[in-house]
Amino acid sequence: MFQKVAIIGGGAAAATLASELLERRTRQPLHLDWYTGGPVAGRGVAYGTPSQRHLLNVRAASMGMFVSKPGGFLEYAQSLDPTVKGSDFLPRRMYGDFLQSRVQQAVKNAGSFGHDVNIVPFAAESIIPSDDGIVIGYGDESSRADAAVLAIGSLPPRPLPGVEDAAIASGRYVTDPWPFLASAELDERPLRVLVIGLGLTAVDVLLELSTRWPNAHFDALSRHGKLPEPHLAAASAPHDDGGELIESMRDDPNLRVWMRRLRDATELAEDWRTVVDGMRPHTQSLWRDLPMRERSRFLRHARWAWERARHRMPPQVAAQVAALEAEGRFTRSRGRMRSVRLSLEGSLEVVHALPGGGDSTDAYDVVIQTVGLNTDTQRTEHPLVRQMVIDGIATPDPLGMGFAAVPDGHLLDGNGRPRANLFAIGSLLRGALWESTAMPEIRKQAQGVADMLLAEENARAAAR
Repeated sequence: MFQKVAIIGGGAAAATLASELLERRTRQPLHLDWYTGGPVAGRGVAYGTPSQRHLLNVRAASMGMFVSKPGGFLEYAQSLDPTVKGSDFLPRRMYGDFLQSRVQQAVKNAGSFGHDVNIVPFAAESIIPSDDGIVIGYGDESSRADAAVLAIGSLPPRPLPGVEDAAIASGRYVTDPWPFLASAELDERPLRVLVIGLGLTAVDVLLELSTRWPNAHFDALSRHGKLPEPHLAAASAPHDDGGELIESMRDDPNLRVWMRRLRDATELAEDWRTVVDGMRPHTQSLWRDLPMRERSRFLRHARWAWERARHRMPPQVAAQVAALEAEGRFTRSRGRMRSVRLSLEGSLEVVHALPGGGDSTDAYDVVIQTVGLNTDTQRTEHPLVRQMVIDGIATPDPLGMGFAAVPDGHLLDGNGRPRANLFAIGSLLRGALWESTAMPEIRKQAQGVADMLLAEENARAAAR
């Protein structure tokens, strides 16, 4: 086994892996250095929101932290409120509390297994492979580990092309919505707000700001102008567990063929959601079957449709958004943003291309970017990721989906070879797995990486 392991990241994926490791009895004690990037470990961006309005988009019964205990979160929620049901969509804040409580328990139990835990409240800034392991730099300090795991979540969002520096400097163009939401105060002015993107983050922004800014009007701009689909009010069983459909897709890994077969399957199903849910256990293996040119085609043409069908809104959230539209406080438009500039009057002038041709220009008080996860390791300013790419320690995924990796989590070096003692879990593996951001996948990855870290043969391979 690797006796000294470093986990880099402070969110749910890191918390799950840390707990997985610390709850195991091993032949030799484990020393764990956990670089959390801040004083609070476990919540990350996803579950750090304090708002009760921000709900999980997965039912409570499926949000357990461990493969061996998928109902753990439901048990925790019911200990606080016995009326909670497994089909409920609960606040993400509660899930953050659950993660923190489980991490605290795992750290407390570590001593009984002989394990030693060192929680480092700083961000790792460099990784340097050495003859006897990996050296991790943070600030003016460094520490050695036998193996390291990157669990840093998505990368910091970057402004979209066409946004002028003056617009960003004004504070009116918001690249990262989460710090902005955390500090937004009650404002009764008749503000005009533009949200760029229409995924689940855009929905969170709308729900929060429409309450704090009761007289504001919200426009949303996206390529197709469509919101995420809603979940069914009641849980339903997946359609045929995807069996026949999956086999037919494996026989011909071609995007056009797949889309046609998906349409045929949804026409036969009682509800299309059951078809998508039936594919869930097979999505990663289907992605691996898809040639690179077909993956690229999917990202260009079908990704938006899959995302809105796969990552759905809780029914009560969909109802709230529909009410905002019905009240005239929220409108959606199709188009592509071309530029954002700061006007002489201090507003933001946004130019966007219309679907039928031509451009439209509108003025806004605030523009908020909500275009989804950033996983482009080639272009990020994230200090650690940038250092790893420049020094050839890891290879960017060719489609901008995190790092090139073996599906089990081993990162590839600058020559395309797997590194025996450097792993990733979570969103940095989207290029290898595609489905790699939700807890059902995260907990399986954490279990698999923990197995490898504690296996004798991997330590011997790293020493060769």
